[in-house]
Amino acid sequence: MGSRRQKNKQPRWAHYSDEQLLDLRFCDLRLSLQRAAITPYLIRLYRELELRGLKFRPHAWLADEWFSPDGIPGFAIPFYLAHPRLARLERKMLQEVEGGNANWLMRILRHETGHAIDTAYRVRLRKEWRKTFGRASRSYPKKYRPHPASRNFVLHLGNWYAQTHPTEDFAETFAVWLQPRSRWRRHYAEWPALNKLRYVDRLMSELALTKPAVRTRYVIDPLSENKRTLRQHYRRELARYAIESTDAYDRRLLRVFARRSDAPRGVRASVLLRTERRYLVKALTREAGIHTYLAHNTIRAIIDRCRLLDLVVRGSRRASRRAVASLIERIVFDTMRRRRQQYVL
Repeated sequence: MGSRRQKNKQPRWAHYSDEQLLDLRFCDLRLSLQRAAITPYLIRLYRELELRGLKFRPHAWLADEWFSPDGIPGFAIPFYLAHPRLARLERKMLQEVEGGNANWLMRILRHETGHAIDTAYRVRLRKEWRKTFGRASRSYPKKYRPHPASRNFVLHLGNWYAQTHPTEDFAETFAVWLQPRSRWRRHYAEWPALNKLRYVDRLMSELALTKPAVRTRYVIDPLSENKRTLRQHYRRELARYAIESTDAYDRRLLRVFARRSDAPRGVRASVLLRTERRYLVKALTREAGIHTYLAHNTIRAIIDRCRLLDLVVRGSRRASRRAVASLIERIVFDTMRRRRQQYVL
């Protein structure tokens, strides 16, 4: 009876206000992966590996974000997935929770496991691996322009992760292969990416009979040693998604909208954008794979610019919203290229 009360006992900070919570240091949260909300999903991941005949189990730990360090056959899990109260704060601060639902979470866990297996078995050193995916020593691109229509890569996470680097290509391909009932042979039947999936299928059959070459259980930047406050953390995260001035895109905005002097009775472009915000965010996050906060922030900046320039709708609302969605996507990717943001987990 006493152990049940202890198990269900909530941490004191679970009842804190957002402001109180933001002033806490990560180490003061005293989170444990064994009692975290994400633990059942790790068990589910290990079960999927077992069903595939793989004995390897990546170790995991809590940190401030997702990452799989070089040389470590495991991965870090962000703190906000350890407790619902932290997930609510994450959503308020960044508009979404990366891995916040079961399907999305399992996709990321499979992807990270792909990185861990790459490290554990040093598969990137194999000749056939390099022939299939490329050289892992290749630098991440300073300028990243995805090709959404490409069939040379599987589609798994957003932002066309597989296209960024050979190691990401492998992790994404492995994740698709591992997913139960994914029917990858049928789904990718006419795609060149099918050859990568077939290679992973052969490779995993071989690895099932061998022991990992790298077995360290070392952890990098664990939450228990992180002395930054949550406020400092979110200040840095919000800076990552800050949009530079949109005045450089005035010429493109004038292709989508008109000046008030040219169409005196036209509907204000800022009004259209506000009413169509939900559609635009959905299009950008689901179709283009853009982070929700980044989509909201960009739309907000364009609304302000349209108001300043006194722009009005030119033509139909439907055509305008499609055109502005394309423009917002362009602004987002240009911003990411300028800051050399890497689309890696």
